Amino acid sequence: MSAIELNNVDISYGDSKVVHGVNLDIAEGESFALVGESGSGKSTILRAIAGLAPDWTGGISVLGRPRTHGIERRVARQVQMVFQDPYGSLHPRKTIDAALSEPLAINGVGNRGERVAAMLMAVGLDQRFRFRFPHQLSGGQRQRVAIARALMLEPKVLLLDEPTSALDVSVQAEILNLLKRLRREQGLTYLLVTHNLPVVSFLCDRLAVMRHGRIVEVADVALLKQGKLVEAYSQELLAATEGIVLVGTPS
Repeated sequence: MSAIELNNVDISYGDSKVVHGVNLDIAEGESFALVGESGSGKSTILRAIAGLAPDWTGGISVLGRPRTHGIERRVARQVQMVFQDPYGSLHPRKTIDAALSEPLAINGVGNRGERVAAMLMAVGLDQRFRFRFPHQLSGGQRQRVAIARALMLEPKVLLLDEPTSALDVSVQAEILNLLKRLRREQGLTYLLVTHNLPVVSFLCDRLAVMRHGRIVEVADVALLKQGKLVEAYSQELLAATEGIVLVGTPS
């Protein structure tokens, strides 16, 4: 079954159309990347899937069911988003315990204390972090909390919007290894937005290259690793990232 399906999707902000005729079919359990330069429409697609960019036409389906244009509780239980800036995405005046408990409270889920403790362990944080505030954590620790919060409702799909770009290179590698392990252990589907092709090589199965709001190429990551992407713009992206290696991950 498809985890995410987009059929001829256009997305607008006011009078400006920023995504044009996008078609995607991402299988359940797949890790898929959207790559391209800033402003190419990558993050806008994530926002539309999550219900944060409601001005779209075409069709968007999540786990086999069409979604509407607004926030849907059903979709929120199945699809969660991890944002680029882990400090900006966490409330500065709420403890980590409060941040992780909030989605459980909103959805009437019990055993909150046990679930919070278990999720902290799952993302590699011990219990001493539980009652700290975001400013008391490092960038990597904050992003682990953001990932934990996204997983509290046991979603099947994670939308990852540049989840490591605000972190130091060595910390990036730790978060990527964590995401890879969580996908394997929990059977997650990932849709990743990034401009970093080494990240795609490490974490993903397939990628779509976007330019000016359109998909110009869809390819297996094996072709990316071999430097055999077809389109001229895809080759430009490859040339721009040549020589970049992720510290702490297989090259």
